[in-house]
Amino acid sequence: MKPTTTVGSSFQKDAADKSDGGRGGVLWPSRACYLVALATTFWAVASVLFQPSPFSLPLLPSVTVRRHSPHEQPPPAQPNQTAAADPCAGRYIYVYDLPPRFNDDIVRGCRALRPWMDMCPYMPNCGMGRPLGAEGGAFPGRGWFATDQFMLDVILRCRMRRYACLTADPARAAAVFVPAYASLDGGRHLWNGTATRDALAADLVAWLARRPEWRAAGGRDHFLAAGRTAWDFLRKTDDDRDWGTKLLRLPAVRNMTALVLELDPWDRSATIAVPYPTYFHPATAADVRAWQGKARAAERRWLFSFAGAARPGSNRTVRAEIFQQCGASSRCGMFRCAKASESESESSPGAVMRLFESSSFCLQPRGDTATRRSTFDAVLAGCIPVFFHPDSAYTQYTAHLPEEPERWSVLIMHTDVTARNVSIEETLARIPPETVRAMREEVIRLIPRVVYADPRSARVDFKDAFDIAVEAVLDRVAKRRRGDAVDVEGC
Repeated sequence: MKPTTTVGSSFQKDAADKSDGGRGGVLWPSRACYLVALATTFWAVASVLFQPSPFSLPLLPSVTVRRHSPHEQPPPAQPNQTAAADPCAGRYIYVYDLPPRFNDDIVRGCRALRPWMDMCPYMPNCGMGRPLGAEGGAFPGRGWFATDQFMLDVILRCRMRRYACLTADPARAAAVFVPAYASLDGGRHLWNGTATRDALAADLVAWLARRPEWRAAGGRDHFLAAGRTAWDFLRKTDDDRDWGTKLLRLPAVRNMTALVLELDPWDRSATIAVPYPTYFHPATAADVRAWQGKARAAERRWLFSFAGAARPGSNRTVRAEIFQQCGASSRCGMFRCAKASESESESSPGAVMRLFESSSFCLQPRGDTATRRSTFDAVLAGCIPVFFHPDSAYTQYTAHLPEEPERWSVLIMHTDVTARNVSIEETLARIPPETVRAMREEVIRLIPRVVYADPRSARVDFKDAFDIAVEAVLDRVAKRRRGDAVDVEGC
């Protein structure tokens, strides 16, 4: 032990100094040595007389990340070990180099991705689509693109290429990214037979199962982007009349984490909801600040507004009530799409954004599913979202949105609207102006958290929706490694 070596050195030094002192070669210890011997005797007696209580505090060396028992020796400290030694510790990601049939070949067949439209114009610029012009003042400055709402897979793969903590060593990785285009593959075959719809997903699982990276943890550290609602990947039977693929029902994929636009409502342990892609893809924080300034200065001449298409069928739905109440109000602006497929404003992005920028509140009823892209277009415009069901946002995007929804949104329960117990206009008009201003400011502050930065930019200097999603994945994988229960409500 180190103290023994020090004492020995002291004895040797004293002896050398006194060897010619006329004492016949006898080594006379120094005064310091007597003090060391006295101290040793004292502590030996004390250890016998005063045994530690079983309730006494642990010794400091035992207070480490891993708990030690009172009789266990702590591990030796590693040389030059500091908390800041590796800024990527716990954040490394390994990315598979997949065969092109799982991604690039799908993009090459972009004309066949949707039966009713050519998707090729949406593929350039890493999935952001063509740049948008000023559109009558709706899109000033840089970073605006005609982005399709289902291009998340392509955008995230491009963005991952510039992730700061990539590693070529899978043993070093905290998580493993599978850059397959699950949403594009699923979307192109939705109207085919079930065997065709499931073919590439089954092929992907078989390919992964042969990889040592997969076998290391059974896929529990793997994640992929599946940029559609989870409902599109949860088909229960092999009946061709049933909707979607079986991607998220495959046992291997359920071991992974899928980034989706809307959660699996029955089992949230395998999915994390992330924002829909919007038109804005800023390259720097300066681009974000410039747009936030415009949103703050916008003149809000409409109390509330709605952009969307009517749904055929019952007139006792929230959407039907919105059309009725908005049409009867002089304080409501409306952009009525001709078809439900246009309800996310892809046909007229400038017109919809101008409407939202001139509105204090933007109505967000459920669409074909609980969520809709329009929610994030509204946030982007600085328009306070009005929801009619908690599942439209609050239970979905918990990593990206604040925990206190009343600070940035309004909830009017759908049952009150369909029962015609409330007036949307009167409910919103009762909110004090100072509260509206505070809520709008919270919405504007959310903008960087719900947009995906330009994936081509090497200058991204703010935390965007991609960064937050990756943090959520790494947190979930770490919990799985520790054997912790995954927070399926808010992870």
